[in-house]
Amino acid sequence: MTRRTCCGLAAALSIALGLAPQPGSGLPLLSEVFYDAVGSDDGLSFVEIYGAPGTSLDGLFIEGVNGANGEITHTLALAGVIPADGLFVVADALEGASTLVPGADLVLGFDFQNGPDSVVLRSVDALLDAVGYGAFADGDVFAGEGSPAPDAPAGASLARRFANVDSGDNFADFIVLEAPTPGSAPLASVPEPASALLLGCGLAGLARAGRRRRDPRQRA
Repeated sequence: MTRRTCCGLAAALSIALGLAPQPGSGLPLLSEVFYDAVGSDDGLSFVEIYGAPGTSLDGLFIEGVNGANGEITHTLALAGVIPADGLFVVADALEGASTLVPGADLVLGFDFQNGPDSVVLRSVDALLDAVGYGAFADGDVFAGEGSPAPDAPAGASLARRFANVDSGDNFADFIVLEAPTPGSAPLASVPEPASALLLGCGLAGLARAGRRRRDPRQRA
């Protein structure tokens, strides 16, 4: 069996088993979180939100949740509209309401803790998205989705593999970026393959594999 056929089989099996990541519901998603700069975090922390351009964030909130006891450490009231590139950056404020985060769309005062902790995006009455990161022990409060994402080291951020995909599991959805990218999501510019396309490739791979088995003139 060729490598190409093997990949087709793997794609088909992944879909059949429900393992392929699925696009989000269309609600805004947390796409990148930077909470631990090298040295002081002041004016450098940020939370990036991905969503449909033109989506209003008025009435939504970002909360920090302490993993040790579940206490809400910050509640940030959002305001504004997701710009044309689909990425809205909420940046930590220096004294005087300025920030060191380039391209910030909203500047507020906050300092999320290192893990184990969680960051939550919500409306008044509904949870929209959440990411928990770090090693949660028995008795700790994990407010994320599925399994925790890794705790990014100082100077690195947590970012979605695909800005528009939420599988419901933080460990699967988030990776560590050595260099934070506020307002720029290179993975978002490579859309997650549509399920139909993956299914088509997988079925084609199965068909090719079947023809190979039936035709004795072809070698595996």
